[in-house]
Amino acid sequence: MIAASLSIGLFLSQPLPSYALSDEVLNVYHEGKAQMKVQQIARYDSQSGEGGTEIFSYDQTSKKGYVTNGAEAAIDIIDFKSIDRNEKLTSSKRVFLADFGMDKVSDITSIAAHPTKNLIAVSVVSEPKTEQGYVVFLTKEGEYLTSVKVGSLPDMVTFTSDGKSVLTANEGEPNDDYSENPEGSVSIISVPASIKKDAKLKVTNAKFTNRVKIDRNVRKNSKGTLAEQFEPEYIKVSKDSKYAYVVLQENNGIAKLNLQTKKFERVYGLGFKDHSLKKNSMDAVKDDEINLEQFPLLGMYQPDGIDSFTVNNKEYIITPNEGDARDYDGYSEEGTIADIKDQIHLNAKYYKGFSQKQLNQLVNDGLLDQLEDMKITLEDGKKKDGTYEALYVHGGRSFSIYEAKSMKQVYDSGNEFEKITATALPDYFNTDNDKIKKDARSNAKGPEPESAVVGKIGKKLYAFIGLERTSGIMVYDVTNPKKAEFVSFFSSRDYRDKIKGDVAPEGLQFIEAKGSPTRKPLLVATHEMSGTIAVYEIGIK
Repeated sequence: MIAASLSIGLFLSQPLPSYALSDEVLNVYHEGKAQMKVQQIARYDSQSGEGGTEIFSYDQTSKKGYVTNGAEAAIDIIDFKSIDRNEKLTSSKRVFLADFGMDKVSDITSIAAHPTKNLIAVSVVSEPKTEQGYVVFLTKEGEYLTSVKVGSLPDMVTFTSDGKSVLTANEGEPNDDYSENPEGSVSIISVPASIKKDAKLKVTNAKFTNRVKIDRNVRKNSKGTLAEQFEPEYIKVSKDSKYAYVVLQENNGIAKLNLQTKKFERVYGLGFKDHSLKKNSMDAVKDDEINLEQFPLLGMYQPDGIDSFTVNNKEYIITPNEGDARDYDGYSEEGTIADIKDQIHLNAKYYKGFSQKQLNQLVNDGLLDQLEDMKITLEDGKKKDGTYEALYVHGGRSFSIYEAKSMKQVYDSGNEFEKITATALPDYFNTDNDKIKKDARSNAKGPEPESAVVGKIGKKLYAFIGLERTSGIMVYDVTNPKKAEFVSFFSSRDYRDKIKGDVAPEGLQFIEAKGSPTRKPLLVATHEMSGTIAVYEIGIK
């Protein structure tokens, strides 16, 4: 072992109480001061399998839920009014992409309900994906109104907090042979007082070709221009609707978009996580064992979905640090340590947990051999002579909190996700989302946090972070953003089979008690692999 294994007994093992729901099991694990009551009260099964439920949006006025169904190229409309009477939710209507009457479109990626108007927005990808995509506007009953062209591969759509605009994160991914690589952008669509059938709407595309301040530590690749490399993944609009925070996942950054000038002001680099430190230890070896160790690896946070919350009039951004690599037939940055084994000459200036002497020993004595299968990027850490002085991995295996104004990190959960799941689910630690195998993901992003939302229960704020591979949800008290505390971990995946129960949480939405059909706080989680939606009622004991 590279370093002494950290004890995973810091969290005392507790029985996992379960609540029966349609023959499924809800596993709940608690630790810490607060005891959270979690009960799965309803479930929706798209009957479409993988991709059947991806992105969800809830309308408090009509008590309807809207979810994208990628498997059917459709959206499902679900009545939540009866949620307190029926455990099994059903779709009242399925609206297919083909019903929109559009040519050369291939997929629905995201959906959002207007906060007050009878309006939903749906992002639609063209075929091929490098062409301009669309945002389609429907009534909340699913009737077509109009559509507008936006940037290439709109991957996420959202209304501004005031409802006056719709924003799309246009990822602009290259085609597979990398012969075409559109520039990433954010489209800003003005929403009039009312939208008539086939109305023409004003669209402004905010691009990175305009003058914008880019931090030095924003990650850059060797392929394409920066404007082509920036691929907006997710958007969170500030409470006052003046700014939007745009995730650039592959670039390990977040861009700040001024919604008044409709221009990007700055791209912030998120920095790197030093896994040579004890607090950031990780299991990086696929050996069917649980060993959290310190390694000479630097994690790129690379968040996916994000959320924001306000404490004492200060806005904060919360990020689930998933990680993602560019991997195409025409270009791939992904490799393993085995690929560069003879080119590694580590430099202690990148690591706070090891001296230069220790790093030399790791390399010269073959102590890195156990990491040969570890997935890394071949782009970062490489010197002009072809040697690697640092090793970078995708994702942070954690969640982080940043001050929105400065994008300064004020909290990171370190190695807690792996510590907690090692105790709560020791037989399924770092398992995958399409099969049950202990330790399967230790050499590649571990539990893989995918999404995050923040909700208020009583006087406290709680963050819910979905772990895509493990298929569970972490809960933290973030009332004090600088000292967030773990509260609970729960999962409604049935680990007795590879895909049973609710598997791979893709999207989360918190519904506060005042807008909830049960008058109690709810968390709605869409699960991509199982094609299901789990509805959890949340309370504090």
